[in-house]
Amino acid sequence: LAGGTGGAMLAEGLDAVLPAGSLTVITTTGDDLELFGLAISPDTDAVLYRLAGIFNEEAHWGVAGETFATLEMLKRYGEDTWFGLGDRDLATHLLRTHLLQTGRAAAAVTADLGFRLGINSQVIPMSEQPVRTKVTTPKGRLDLQEYFVRERHALPVSAVEIVGASEARPAPGVADALREADRVIIGPSNPAISIEPILAVVGDLIDPDRTMAITPIVAGAALKGPTLEMLQGLGREATPTGIARGYKLYASTFVLDHEDAAEAAAIHALGYRVALLDTVMGGPEGRRRLAEELLLL
Repeated sequence: LAGGTGGAMLAEGLDAVLPAGSLTVITTTGDDLELFGLAISPDTDAVLYRLAGIFNEEAHWGVAGETFATLEMLKRYGEDTWFGLGDRDLATHLLRTHLLQTGRAAAAVTADLGFRLGINSQVIPMSEQPVRTKVTTPKGRLDLQEYFVRERHALPVSAVEIVGASEARPAPGVADALREADRVIIGPSNPAISIEPILAVVGDLIDPDRTMAITPIVAGAALKGPTLEMLQGLGREATPTGIARGYKLYASTFVLDHEDAAEAAAIHALGYRVALLDTVMGGPEGRRRLAEELLLL
């Protein structure tokens, strides 16, 4: 289950070490948006770009070698260009929107994009029905991309709402993937906005006995993004133990970073099998290393 940076990075590592075709990545659609009439799926695209080897590591989003001529022209026309549509990234949004408008469904379109990018693994959006993650801030109730990109995730968040989750159904292929999987891995991403939207739609399909969750918090810090600040603003325990408590219905193994070994006993007391690993992935080698170690558990 991959939402956010950590999940996409781990997906890249797993894709590198697993036999071709044996990985399925279920992505969150909670931060999807429509802009200039285009269907944009940031988390799904981040996974596609990483698995295709074209992710922009410097910007932490979009396509490597990106240019912004289209965005600059839109700005000249006086349009609000808070969302950074790169020219190469724009091609993905144009093609996705075109394929959707021909009547194809989102899961099939995502599979087609992956095929065209030469990806061997399967990438499936969690649902084809619209689900949107909203956050409550001092500036009001914002879409996730408004909060992350326009406001640069600098605002405190007091509530998170996953709109449409109760009506959404798992996308075609999700149930089969979860049922047939040797193991299910909950990626090391922000639980409130990256993982819980997926669980809200597909959680009932997950077998905890075959599922492990990986901490997104190491030595009191989040590996990426405002995870700590957001969880604290929501009144939640921003520690690996707090993360483990939230995943108890879905996982039986919890992967804790060795820097936080002192929390192992408390997490074990929740009923988990606890594994201590170096969960800080860093570059491609670190992602492959963590993937290999997870597959040995």
